Amino acid sequence: MGRRKKKKNYPQLVLLGFTVLFLGTFATGIADKYSSSQATSQPTTDSETQTKQSFIKKLVPVAQAEQRQYGVFTSITLAQAALESDWGQSELSAKYNNLFGIKSSTGSLMTTQEYVNGEWVTIKDTFAVYNSWDDSVKAHTQLFVNGTAWNSDHYGSVLRATSYEQAAQALQQQGYATDPDYAQKLISLIKEYNLHQYDL
Repeated sequence: MGRRKKKKNYPQLVLLGFTVLFLGTFATGIADKYSSSQATSQPTTDSETQTKQSFIKKLVPVAQAEQRQYGVFTSITLAQAALESDWGQSELSAKYNNLFGIKSSTGSLMTTQEYVNGEWVTIKDTFAVYNSWDDSVKAHTQLFVNGTAWNSDHYGSVLRATSYEQAAQALQQQGYATDPDYAQKLISLIKEYNLHQYDL
């Protein structure tokens, strides 16, 4: 686990979406929006717990397959998906199968919020559309594998991490989201829902 495999060649359109993600704001708006809304822990109902457990179980197989092939911790994939999509309840994830707020120049125009210069601002941007949540997870992994337009190893530290805590810190250090508490929120989710049990 953790060894980096040979990069795959993906269509230019997909990689363009990854590039656009980091241009301008250098942030994922959906990630920031939902990481903010979940900053404080609130009691959950049995129905909410069932919804969250169902969300986790649906993503475990594809997240583990990606970990086997590329070394991204399953727990990190699950925590990011939960945090950024509000457990699959956001419009972007429910309607467009985009779990991670990945932007694309050819996607769907939506209004969202991003944390800029210490405050939340409402913006309009285009986000990638996927056929399924599995496709969204795979595209997310390829972002880590292929890096940015200016640095193909931009997320190499995430792939080389030896623990989910280290991977979470690497994501924050590499500017994945503008939320200054992003790493801690991922770690807290992993611990609260015992997501590390799915790591290989």
